[in-house]
Amino acid sequence: MATFVLSQAGAETTRPTFWKIGHLGELIFYYLAAVAIAFFVFGVYQRFARYSQGGEDWFERLDDLGSRVASSAKIVISNEKQFNRDFYGGVMHAFILWGFLTLLIGTTILAIDMDIWTKALGRESFFTGAFYLSYSLVMDAMGLLFVVGVGMAIYRRYWVRNQRLWGKHTSREDDLFIWTLFLLGVGGYVTEGVRILGTSATRDVSFETVSFVGWFLYDVMQVAGVTPEIATAAYPVVWWSHAILALAFVAAIPYAKPFHMISSFANVVTRDEKAGKRLPGVPEDASPEEIGASSIEDFSWKQLLDHDACTKCGRCSSVCPAKASGRPLDPRDVILDLKKYREELDAGETEEKAIVADGGTSVINSETMESCMSCMACMDACPVEIEHVPQFTEMNRRLTESGQMDANVQDRMMDVFQKGNTFGDPQRKRADWTEDLDFEIPDAREEDVEFLWYVGDYPSFDERNQKVARSLATILDASGVSYGILYDDEQNDGNDVRRVGEEGLYEMLVEDNAAAIQDCDYDKIVCTDPHSYNTFKNEYPEFDACDWTEGDVFHYTQVVEEIFRSDLLGLDGTELDYTVTYHDPCHLGRYNDEYEAPREIVKATGCTLDEMPRNRDNSFCCGGGGGGLWMDFEEDPKPSEERLREALNDTDAESGVEKFVVACPMCMTMYEDGRKTGGYEEDIDVIDVSELLVEAIGRKEQVEL
Repeated sequence: MATFVLSQAGAETTRPTFWKIGHLGELIFYYLAAVAIAFFVFGVYQRFARYSQGGEDWFERLDDLGSRVASSAKIVISNEKQFNRDFYGGVMHAFILWGFLTLLIGTTILAIDMDIWTKALGRESFFTGAFYLSYSLVMDAMGLLFVVGVGMAIYRRYWVRNQRLWGKHTSREDDLFIWTLFLLGVGGYVTEGVRILGTSATRDVSFETVSFVGWFLYDVMQVAGVTPEIATAAYPVVWWSHAILALAFVAAIPYAKPFHMISSFANVVTRDEKAGKRLPGVPEDASPEEIGASSIEDFSWKQLLDHDACTKCGRCSSVCPAKASGRPLDPRDVILDLKKYREELDAGETEEKAIVADGGTSVINSETMESCMSCMACMDACPVEIEHVPQFTEMNRRLTESGQMDANVQDRMMDVFQKGNTFGDPQRKRADWTEDLDFEIPDAREEDVEFLWYVGDYPSFDERNQKVARSLATILDASGVSYGILYDDEQNDGNDVRRVGEEGLYEMLVEDNAAAIQDCDYDKIVCTDPHSYNTFKNEYPEFDACDWTEGDVFHYTQVVEEIFRSDLLGLDGTELDYTVTYHDPCHLGRYNDEYEAPREIVKATGCTLDEMPRNRDNSFCCGGGGGGLWMDFEEDPKPSEERLREALNDTDAESGVEKFVVACPMCMTMYEDGRKTGGYEEDIDVIDVSELLVEAIGRKEQVEL
């Protein structure tokens, strides 16, 4: 039918514009449109002018702008972030976005034809014939997607009542936004249907079947007894209702939730690809009072943009392990609390107060920030690239500089400062774990090595994790590769020191560790702990003290995978018959996108790997990151207990899972604790990837000392 109509299209195939509105009405419309656009432009200007009052961002945000815009357009138009872990939400948002953009483009085309092509240039309208029919078909089809998408949103919000969409910042603004979109979509079709019926009294409208939704309403109105005369009389009312609502929406965009259509795209354009993996530093000349966020202006312009980009979708809240375990942290609320405070402060509706402090008078409570595990689940889930962790770190820095750090964390920081490790043990004991091995571990300070092995605090001092260190040493020795350690010249890596807010101590550790490493002759740095791996790879190279790049740093699973792939361990025919599951550490997986190396090692041992329901980038934090390992929280359930329950109840093998495999010393510590407190000691063993491999190559007895 559409092909036939297109082939028969002629100059008369079009629609009347401003039908029954009159010249006065047309002038009034243009006046209102100008006012709406003026409100829009002024509001957008005000928003972006406000960002300029924020501080300078530590990282470059506008370099290679063309590539940034192009890649961001791909992210936004494809809706790839919306589809992440939420297919329904992805389809819903895709329908709304694609439909809205099509309607916007279509309206722009119509304005060009009416106001520029015909009036300004005096040319004959191109809004006729085949072009008009094609235009009408596309607009009806995409407009229908828009209405369906908004309908899906209404269903999810009000019928299903998805809990992550509701919170303390949910307001009438959210209702107005979604219902305005619905009325705009439906109102456009009603206007179209009334116009088709009204004009049918004076011309042949059969070609309007390409506007299949409008034609459907035309049929419905006829069946309902609406005559062309009634439609003609009603059309101005219907048209003005739709036009005024549309213009009011345009004018309101910068002042309410619709602004996220602009701020979200701007936020994606200015994103830092390594946000969270690396943190902003502190200016060398900053006084203690200037470190961290004490006022709203202390946040960078990008962080203020983050606040405005938040759409209240709650994706960050739904994946936050701190919130799930009952800690007083909701990532969405922190971002929106800061936004609300800024807006109230600008409007003179509140007095200036501390951004973060211990007590109820600040914008954010100290316990809220201390609850963050720095797992980056919130950032990974956010569809508009809000960078939560760097902002949370800025607030932790303020707590540190104002003497409000958690007492347990403060003790650990003092141990690091005085002893170089979080255990408070003398540095001379750092390599004591090597004494019971039946081979000598080379000293990288005295001989050239291929792999400089940074062991880390927990494998060096914690009794349980010393077995992991001995296992990895056994693997390296058995493979015959060239490696060595720093012995007592090694100090705490500083990854979590930095994330609890101790920037000065972190920089001291960077200088000391970098100096020790650069005195060695090595090719690659290999880390036991993903936390060490992350900061050595993504943060140390930011400092002048370091002469390596991110490509020089590896996690031990990456090195070990290459070792057994090179057939240096003699795994042929080796079979372990365990059924195991594997936990993705946040700093190895979500931070650094390494998911396969540990799995390949597990599979190489012959074990049956049964995946956790939440795995890879959707992994659930053990609770130890961001200083959590050093703090005491009222939690129900503990993240470690919840994760072990998931392994035994929610995997395909359920209670048949014998071993819970980890690749992080901090995870080992947290899960061994969770095994005891959760009553799982008889149900499942916690084992490191290296320990599993050592057993597979028949050298287990050499490390169980």
